[in-house]
Amino acid sequence: MQKNGTGKQRGFYKMAYQALYRVWRPKNFEDVVGQTHITRTLQNAIMQDKFSHAYLFSGPRGTGKTSAAKIFAKAINCEKAPALEPCNACSACLGIQDGSISDVMEIDAASNNGVEQIRDIRDKVKYAPSSVKYKVYIIDEVHMLSIGAFNALLKTLEEPPKHVVFILATTEPHKIPLTIISRCQRFDFKRISQLSMVNRMQTILNQEEIEVSPEALGVVALAAEGGMRDALSLLDQAISYSEERVEVEDVLAVTGSVSQKELAEIIDVMYQQNVQQGLLQVDQLIQDGKDPSRFVYDLIYYLRDCLLYQASPELEDILERAIVDDHFLELTKKVDAAWIQRAIQELNLCLQEIKWTTSPKVFIEVAILKISDSAPKVVADHAQSDDKKLLQLEEKLHQLESKLENIKAAPAQDARPSSSPAPKRQNTGGKNTYKVPYERIRQVLADASKEHLKEVQGQWANFKDALKMKNRPAHATIQNSQPSAASSQAVILSFKYEIHCSLALEHQQTIELLLAEMLNKEIRFIPIPEENWLKLREEYIKKQRQEDPDGEADEEEEEDPLVSEARKLVGEELLEIQD
Repeated sequence: MQKNGTGKQRGFYKMAYQALYRVWRPKNFEDVVGQTHITRTLQNAIMQDKFSHAYLFSGPRGTGKTSAAKIFAKAINCEKAPALEPCNACSACLGIQDGSISDVMEIDAASNNGVEQIRDIRDKVKYAPSSVKYKVYIIDEVHMLSIGAFNALLKTLEEPPKHVVFILATTEPHKIPLTIISRCQRFDFKRISQLSMVNRMQTILNQEEIEVSPEALGVVALAAEGGMRDALSLLDQAISYSEERVEVEDVLAVTGSVSQKELAEIIDVMYQQNVQQGLLQVDQLIQDGKDPSRFVYDLIYYLRDCLLYQASPELEDILERAIVDDHFLELTKKVDAAWIQRAIQELNLCLQEIKWTTSPKVFIEVAILKISDSAPKVVADHAQSDDKKLLQLEEKLHQLESKLENIKAAPAQDARPSSSPAPKRQNTGGKNTYKVPYERIRQVLADASKEHLKEVQGQWANFKDALKMKNRPAHATIQNSQPSAASSQAVILSFKYEIHCSLALEHQQTIELLLAEMLNKEIRFIPIPEENWLKLREEYIKKQRQEDPDGEADEEEEEDPLVSEARKLVGEELLEIQD
């Protein structure tokens, strides 16, 4: 591609210097980055001679709307038309490119938004073009037109002469009357991907013979937020700021962004609940002149990259802010995914608040406090002491289990059906006695089904493994439990020991969140000691049989014959059923 003006020599500017985005403005459809869905449609329409009389190009700034409009005007008026690309060599292409052909007009609606200007266009469209085949009116920022101007344009758009094409460009299509939109073919330009922008900038830099590090280009692309023009403007600034080779530090200084190392450090101190250090670092960044909004934006995207990489390391190619280095890898191994999600939500709220305040630092500090406060109590710096506590807890559980076994074994020799089985519970200690919510369990049983139970049982082994990785104390409490009945909203877990029922409820939120994640639905769990469950189950089956003597109600509760025989041989206490 030929440049539109004089380029730049490294180290100084020539007198006729033009900004990069002007020099490298697209001249062909293939140069319009990231909008293939639009350029291909326009090219096909030109080749088939089926292009419309009016187009609406909408999309974010700097994505190629007016450039595509101008290329389209050249393509339909090119002396070699119909062709997929304008030749950029004939008098028509050159005249449209430099603006010397009056038949192709580029109008700024922001400064020409009155009824008189539109009426003037309406009066002139009936005259045939003087230099080229088609008159083309490119109205930029068309949403700025007044209601009267839109009404004046309406009739012309509805029945224009055959030699006229209107191209309306806007960043805010919702402000355009539907009567105008319905008379145009609409094309929505999308934000340009980071990879596409980096590739385009690298092509330009190769032509300009300027050295820029790949990491620096990545930061420029992120800061541009999907706009190619913004990316080239920022790149221009970074080139001017740098010495020999443009590095990440140069781009960070120009854009007001924060380095990856600083982002990782701030996330780390928040996760460790080191509030003082986090606030000091934010204060220093603001004093260094970093843009508060850019800092929060970068923080959100860095956390997003952490979350994606945790989910699947193969997604490295779509990371937008993070470079996979030692700091990043260490952080992804350490930080909890649920905490990252909460942090992103909090920072997003902070970003919205910053837009409407003159004191952004205050909102950032509040966000830092909230995020730090939500961090899990178990962090890497305390891993050794927490492991020791966990071992003590497990040892205590084993001791309690042994005591319970002894208590159960002592009266078992002369056991008789008794109306008061309470002594065993009293011996476990009053504060650990668990009150079984019989009414809630009966409600679950009324809605329970074998399909729901099988669904939980099918994921139970995976659930326990995941819980062990996420929260070992919570895993210890459900180790001797199994799903015994389930409805669409709840699952009944029978525990071998009563004390585990109470301990499991201490980790209720963790267990239920992970269960919901594994089953793709919200679900509650209700613990019940195994002994109580067997009695309640028997009671429920008897009641069902009384209500349905024909046995149809028992179908859901029918037991595997092998399990029934095993139950008769060894008894309930020694029987443990596993899939």
